[in-house]
Amino acid sequence: MSKQQTGAQALAALLPADHDIEALLRAEHPDPFAILGMHRDAQGPLIRVYLPDALAVEVLARDGETPLVALQQSRVPGLFVGRLAQPQPYLLRIRWTDAEQLSEDPYSFAPLLGEMDLYLFAEGNHRDLGHCLGAQLMSVEGVAGVRFAVWAPNARRVSVVGAFNGWDGRRHPMRLRHPSGVWELFIPRLQAGELYKYEILGAHGLLPLKADPMALATETPPGTASRVAAALDYNWHDDDWLARRAAAQAADAPIAIYEVHAGSWRREGGEEGRQYDWHELAERLIPYLQTLGFSHVELMPIMEHPFGGSWGYQPLSQFAPSSRYGSREDFAAFVDACHQAGIGVILDWVPAHFPNDVHGLVQFDGTALYEYAHPHEGLHRDWDTLIYNLGRTEVHGFMLASALHWLKAFHVDGLRVDAVASMLYRDYSRNEGEWIPNRYGGRENLEAVDFLRHLNDVVASEVPGALVIAEESTAWPGVTHATAEGGLGFAFKWNMGWMHDSLHYIQHDPIHRRHHHGELTFGLLYAFSERFVLPISHDEVVHGKRALIDKMPGDRWQQFANLRAYLSFMWTHPGKKLLFMGCEFAQWREWSHDRELDWYLLNYRKHCGVQQLVGDLNRLYRDEPALHQQDCLPAGFQWLIGDDAENSVYAWLRWSREGYPLLVIANLTPLVRHAYRVGVPFGGHWQELFNSDAECYCGANVGNGGMLMAEPLPSHGHAASLQLVLPPLAVLILRPVAGQESAAPA
Repeated sequence: MSKQQTGAQALAALLPADHDIEALLRAEHPDPFAILGMHRDAQGPLIRVYLPDALAVEVLARDGETPLVALQQSRVPGLFVGRLAQPQPYLLRIRWTDAEQLSEDPYSFAPLLGEMDLYLFAEGNHRDLGHCLGAQLMSVEGVAGVRFAVWAPNARRVSVVGAFNGWDGRRHPMRLRHPSGVWELFIPRLQAGELYKYEILGAHGLLPLKADPMALATETPPGTASRVAAALDYNWHDDDWLARRAAAQAADAPIAIYEVHAGSWRREGGEEGRQYDWHELAERLIPYLQTLGFSHVELMPIMEHPFGGSWGYQPLSQFAPSSRYGSREDFAAFVDACHQAGIGVILDWVPAHFPNDVHGLVQFDGTALYEYAHPHEGLHRDWDTLIYNLGRTEVHGFMLASALHWLKAFHVDGLRVDAVASMLYRDYSRNEGEWIPNRYGGRENLEAVDFLRHLNDVVASEVPGALVIAEESTAWPGVTHATAEGGLGFAFKWNMGWMHDSLHYIQHDPIHRRHHHGELTFGLLYAFSERFVLPISHDEVVHGKRALIDKMPGDRWQQFANLRAYLSFMWTHPGKKLLFMGCEFAQWREWSHDRELDWYLLNYRKHCGVQQLVGDLNRLYRDEPALHQQDCLPAGFQWLIGDDAENSVYAWLRWSREGYPLLVIANLTPLVRHAYRVGVPFGGHWQELFNSDAECYCGANVGNGGMLMAEPLPSHGHAASLQLVLPPLAVLILRPVAGQESAAPA
């Protein structure tokens, strides 16, 4: 036998079985760690590496200087093998056609994910998935690198791919951790900023490259890769805010929210210019919020989303702020700056559905993993999106961890949960025969109900003082009631009924409003059944619905007067407030995400008047306890006049806990009402605090001279009354002069 034959036989003895080699070549091997890396046989330790297109591989001691063995390329191109004298940590010196690489062998490291992490993930109760799965920078055995971990239980093989391996799925196949279905791999010497995806072999073949569901950072769209992110490196300065946050967000606090789309509030260079980054936005938006007296800013979803035209409501990266506006640290700095200015930050968050982009969650491992398999459960027809299968523990836990991630890592003060109604009902927006009943035969989505209750309980426990707000448009009972009482446990609910009724009313010509009088009074029948936010959101000023000012009837004067009266009615009605950007200065055009707001309108007095009115309403709402302390309690509201349909006049009292009232009168016709009598609980002087028809708001300045004396004439159940001049299409707010109140509310 020749030396050549002997060498070939010795080399062959180092190779794995033929079926293993074939699976490795086809990139179908389910357990690459079983054949790659360092192993032992009867002759001692051996090393196998598979590096397609490599020219040569040498093994060095971990010190990087001592050569141990030059690996030989086998009959299989790219498969290098050799023996070591003894087991020890080692490096690989790899020679490529254009470079030389020195690195530890990814297949020389033991499993890294802890059994408790895997158990909690499978149970759906891992609260910190953002620091468990995904791409985690870490040191292992003193070696810096990135541990990748992804859930794909039905995959035949999963590889990490990126520029670091030529996007070649043969280079870095991962280890499957049974029975969790999580694949993991530690790749030495990778650093923050590296782009990557997962190449997944499903039961029926290779899938499109997938972005990491747990990515903490992403490539800027239209790019779709995930990005390795370092631990959030930000020094917070918001301890004072966090200490008082619970009180500032309680049911008795003055909460006035300004809803913003970060990319179109203002832009550098004008209408269609460059979007501001988080620092530039903070420099401009925060002083504006302070000037107008808003307590909170609500951001339309800033989680990374592939299509800007979705406004963020079709996100794919539930843990990554959109790179459109800067880094994770930039977003943290924005939140911190808001807090230092005394402004809370609420994020829109979308656990109801996700888009069907092929690089995303859809058929993630070749099966319906994150979504329901059946289209009658898993397809959202309205938006052509997919519905999370929250009955699956891993998906339940994934979304729970996402919510906590924003509240904890970024100090966000609240989440506005989008499209809750679509989550609660299996027949939502479906025809008969297009939905699958729950296990009891009903239409309720029991899995989603359980998730929402769990979410609210966990947030209340782990982030006390944070808000979770439901956008829920049905009559589901107990949305803001405690879960222990059978409720869903939300802090607040958007009052969609009030929004629809009040907007429908205000769009009628005043001559017809007497026929629709009950549309403004009906909301008080249920105003205290939940803790409500009154929302005039982006949804009301897009898709042909017209801008808020453009909904108002009449000539230009009447349109502005109607808008001022409507906003005044909203701010004096029980419930917290939310107003979409641009409505505060009466933008005429519908909102578009592709351009900034029409700020030039503030060159005109009428628009400035509306803006000043909103600022004054916010300050009044904040400073007058009667307008906010009992927003959510029936004791805070008392009708005086709710039945004067002929004159379209309404009058009511708002009461503070201490028993001090404010009187609100709305005249929603363009006629001045002279000598209009309204009963009041106290005699003496009453001060006219606010008049939406005042000259400073560009109104007609009809009013009552700032002060009135109550007369001892009974009216509306009270022993005293005021005789008022009611300005046209306007709202008045009056209060008794301090120190003279003597009667209790009737």
